[in-house]
Amino acid sequence: MQTRKRLGDLLIGANIISEEQLQQALQEKSEGQKLGDVLLQMGFITEQQLVEVLEFQLGIPHVSLYRYPFDPNLTNLVPKSFAKRNLIVPLKKEGEKLYVAMADPMDFYSIDDLRLSTGFQIETAIATKDDILRAITKYYEIDESMKEIMSTYDKTEEGEVEEEGITEDDSPVVKLVNQILQNASQQRASDIHIDPQETQVLIRYRVDGVLKTERILPKHLQNVLTARIKIMANLDITEARIPQDGRIKIHVDFHHVDIRVSTLPTVYGEKIVLRLLDLGSALNDVKKIGFNQLNYKRFLNLIERPTGIVLITGPTGSGKSSTLYAALNYLNTEEVNIITVEDPVEYQLEGINQVHVNTTIGMTFAKGLRAILRQDPNIIMVGEIRDQETAEIAIRASLTGHLVLSTIHTNDSISTLTRLIDMGIEPFLVASSLTGVISQRLVRKVCIDCKAEVPPSKSENEIFRKRGITIERIVRGKGCGTCNMTGYKGRLAIHELLAIDDKMKRMIMNHESVSNIREYATKNRMIFLIDDGLLKVKQGLTTTEEILRVAIDE
Repeated sequence: MQTRKRLGDLLIGANIISEEQLQQALQEKSEGQKLGDVLLQMGFITEQQLVEVLEFQLGIPHVSLYRYPFDPNLTNLVPKSFAKRNLIVPLKKEGEKLYVAMADPMDFYSIDDLRLSTGFQIETAIATKDDILRAITKYYEIDESMKEIMSTYDKTEEGEVEEEGITEDDSPVVKLVNQILQNASQQRASDIHIDPQETQVLIRYRVDGVLKTERILPKHLQNVLTARIKIMANLDITEARIPQDGRIKIHVDFHHVDIRVSTLPTVYGEKIVLRLLDLGSALNDVKKIGFNQLNYKRFLNLIERPTGIVLITGPTGSGKSSTLYAALNYLNTEEVNIITVEDPVEYQLEGINQVHVNTTIGMTFAKGLRAILRQDPNIIMVGEIRDQETAEIAIRASLTGHLVLSTIHTNDSISTLTRLIDMGIEPFLVASSLTGVISQRLVRKVCIDCKAEVPPSKSENEIFRKRGITIERIVRGKGCGTCNMTGYKGRLAIHELLAIDDKMKRMIMNHESVSNIREYATKNRMIFLIDDGLLKVKQGLTTTEEILRVAIDE
């Protein structure tokens, strides 16, 4: 109890948590659970903050394992099962001493076990749990599978692939693919790219919207790797000339991960992209989307209406689906019948009827939407409005007393109006059915563990001044092991919300120009994408570079 109390006091003393948060955590804590773990679970502290406080409290140094020069021979001293069970990674050997990194340096039983099994005196350092798990995956599991796979598949064997070698659970290629997936999930990657090149194969992960090369595999492993992924996704392994799509459902570290698989024939073989959908971390709460207070009220006002069309716009990978699902979750009660038509169904929601589009058998968005209207729905969600036919049925549905939610590909909320008219929809139909458009982008968040306040540059000052925002300090990440030296960790959404009122309806019917509508929206206190982004820079959540990457300064 004394150390727990001291940890709480230290965290309060360092202004990391409040007394109220400490009391909340102590109430939540179950018997035998560590206070630090409870605070992490509740999101009051980060792993890095916990490690730094423990370092101060226990006088044990903390170490970042990112790019640490590991000695590969030490993996023989500390078995993989022991390392995984006790969250320990061997760092280096000096004379009679073995230096190890641990998530819990107070775990004296593990230290004793290690001392007895190795015969070395154990010196400990603290590292974050994430850091240790990543190191174990990389230095034990992937490297182990690599050695095994290299000896199994000789350089000369780039031809036929044997079925047994890629379906048995203990075969090297099965282990390698599982570890690539596990490693991606640990790094919170949204996509895995398997890129065949002339002499090698690149494995790249997209983390927080940015691609980075994770490892390079020899060219002769390309066929077995491709075959294994195709078998997992129920694709045709004999067909390599046409693109194929499939799905994989797996468990990674005790949670469900749904993976969409897409193959594309290139000159150097099939390129595979795997999109990871972590079913455990799906955004189901409207409050957590990142709306500012004004936009939050306006968004609820739009989706609480009984009729009308609400569109969400933005490029691929801007979190449109997450916002749609959060809205459906908010509206999902037993009094309403919600039906969706999607391509494909990304997250399965309890109590909502979800229909899967299948163009190969003629089940299009338009056909699905027509069938839905005969199912007595209150709320309809259409995955995407891609053509005039779908747009017309959606408009007809909204005019006959339904709330319709959907997405569309346009650059901003105002240009959505002209996009619908260009599709061939009459302006009076757009004006009478559309109630609001939300434009959304994702930007990277500054890493909490290495953020530092700095004065804004001259050009930044100019950008803020132009938008009428005053700023004295901005926040940047210096780069640390937690964020892979990028200065960013995680992402947040920035929004632009256009609510269509009576005056704007008249403007649409009168074919008024986009610039006139923009002028009216500005007078109406509409917050444009760039403004919402710059306000989030002012709050210390992201950087000006991130905002300018996704939003245009008008």
